[in-house]
Amino acid sequence: MSEIKTLLDLGLHARGGRNPRILGVETDSRAVKRGYLFAALPGTTVHGAAYVEKALSQGAAAILTDAAGAALAADALAASDVALIVAQDPRQALAQTASLWFGAHPEVMVAVTGTNGKTSVSTFTRQIWELLGYAGINLGTTGVEGAWTAPLHHTTPDPVTLHRVLAEAEEDGVTHAAMEASSHGLDQRRLDGVVLAAAGFTNFTQDHLDYHETFDAYFEAKMGLFTRVLTQDGVAVINLDDPRGQEVASLCTARGIEVIGTGRSPDARLRIVGQRFDDTGQDLQLMWQDRPFRARLNLIGGFQADNVVVACGLAIAAGAIAGDVFATLDRLTTVRGRMQLVATRENGAPVFVDYAHTPDAIQTALRAMRPHVMGRIVVVVGAGGDRDKGKRPLMGQAAAANADLVVVTDDNPRSERPADIRAAVLSGATAENSAEVIEVGDRAEAILRGIDALGPGDALLIAGKGHETGQVVGDTVLPFDDAEQASVAVAALEGRI
Repeated sequence: MSEIKTLLDLGLHARGGRNPRILGVETDSRAVKRGYLFAALPGTTVHGAAYVEKALSQGAAAILTDAAGAALAADALAASDVALIVAQDPRQALAQTASLWFGAHPEVMVAVTGTNGKTSVSTFTRQIWELLGYAGINLGTTGVEGAWTAPLHHTTPDPVTLHRVLAEAEEDGVTHAAMEASSHGLDQRRLDGVVLAAAGFTNFTQDHLDYHETFDAYFEAKMGLFTRVLTQDGVAVINLDDPRGQEVASLCTARGIEVIGTGRSPDARLRIVGQRFDDTGQDLQLMWQDRPFRARLNLIGGFQADNVVVACGLAIAAGAIAGDVFATLDRLTTVRGRMQLVATRENGAPVFVDYAHTPDAIQTALRAMRPHVMGRIVVVVGAGGDRDKGKRPLMGQAAAANADLVVVTDDNPRSERPADIRAAVLSGATAENSAEVIEVGDRAEAILRGIDALGPGDALLIAGKGHETGQVVGDTVLPFDDAEQASVAVAALEGRI
């Protein structure tokens, strides 16, 4: 971990040439101690400058903010001898400062962005590394997993948390790390200061328009991984099957960044040329730079192969030998909450849990199940409150177009009326008119009803919450685990409890 540094050691220049010794870096004024640097950042609702007085009262030695923050905190700053750093982009300045403060991170770092598949790709990359004998971790929606574990509160944590975690992992012997790069994290410069060997792109579909407002802004935020964070020495691994894949590849090529294209495109250096499904997984025929390889995936869903080849590309780009990478694929295991088999009825009908919470993800998951399912596909689906409202009917439509029975239920309603959210999902599901659609507000009952409907040869997908272990209703997080509820429902229906 870091030794004491001055502002100049951290690459910061304070007004008046002040250069105090810094004993810590924080973005939470409540955690500031004497000698700390407090970063007062612009927020979506409140500017961090509102907490400068609190930070000063606790002994802050320096304040990092922007011009607007300096103006907002002018009175408190005038009454103090604190060192003031005013940056045009304080978020980026903080990211670089955190990197210098905490020091070393795992020797090999990769990151992946995209609307869907980030958790799967980062987890598969970590699994490949571990199977090759490296001490690896993945960071993201499910926390820090692998050779070293820790909880995280955001898919891409703030720079202070991120660089502290990476430093602790490195100190514990971790040499390889794969992380998810969310659009929020990229837009807020949280990854700036991380040195990447490679960066991956999975796909681009509708999500997070409540934050980014437009598709162009959403796409631009994601592209920050390739136009700003990844250096010209890095390698970009791009899913060329996505409609925006060639555009991403062109952005990278224009910067002189090496590109490994993946997918079924003839332009892909890592290409899927054959795929055969069975009850327990799939067999793949791959081409790597015109050399054929065969691989077995014990994973349900064709989209799993798309995520796996991006993970393979990242591992190869980061220095692993291609043949060794492909030899590990039959030992990859399901990512928690991603097409995870959580229960099986006595008649053989499986129950899967998946984090699919966008129209494209629901469509992809259900279509991926079809080759593995002889009978009907049942799906339990809902939408989150206080998030992109435009995707709700599209989620219902995607569910009804690709399943035989749709059970519309609550997800995380947050501050909204659950019935209003369900109505929006139902409007899309019933408009599709190609599946039976029922509404069951209580999620536990919806899961029970979905499982009860399963006959021999059928399968159920519980979509939306994946690995989550709570349901957000208002300001309260109630204990709720889709996998646990499914197991209880199967046991109850079959008389075991």
